[in-house]
Amino acid sequence: MYKKMGICNYCEDSVTSQVMKTFKKILLWLLFLLVIGLGVFGYFRFWFVLGEGVKAGELNQVVYKGWVWKTYEGRLIQSGFNSRKTGSLQSNEFNFSVKDPQVAEQLMHCSGKNVEVRYREYRGALPWRGLQRYVVYKIESVGDSVRPEIPEFPVTEDADVI
Repeated sequence: MYKKMGICNYCEDSVTSQVMKTFKKILLWLLFLLVIGLGVFGYFRFWFVLGEGVKAGELNQVVYKGWVWKTYEGRLIQSGFNSRKTGSLQSNEFNFSVKDPQVAEQLMHCSGKNVEVRYREYRGALPWRGLQRYVVYKIESVGDSVRPEIPEFPVTEDADVI
């Protein structure tokens, strides 16, 4: 009866608007928490330094490459061997990125030498920082490459040659 007279339309509109305001508040809080959560995830995944250290080995290469973001990528061959599969043997390689162009230029001039570099380890790689999780930021020392000499065996004329 009151609906027909138009007296209670205000009551219905008031309840509906309160529900809508509450719903909007909940959505805004959820959006806010989602943005904060993504920010925290991004920080720990891409900017938080997981570890720092020093690696030494023979510098194999430093290249400047990339499709959209050009970055410096390098490879250090460490002494010893690594076996990822049973029965296989390969050298220990340390793949890294270099963010600072001056450090990259210095490393380019050290190719083939024994190099000791200081690096930071991140949980994930960013395309503009480099393709690797390890980012070299400083050169500790550079020395000549130490290669084992191959002994020369005397060849005698008596030896049977097959």
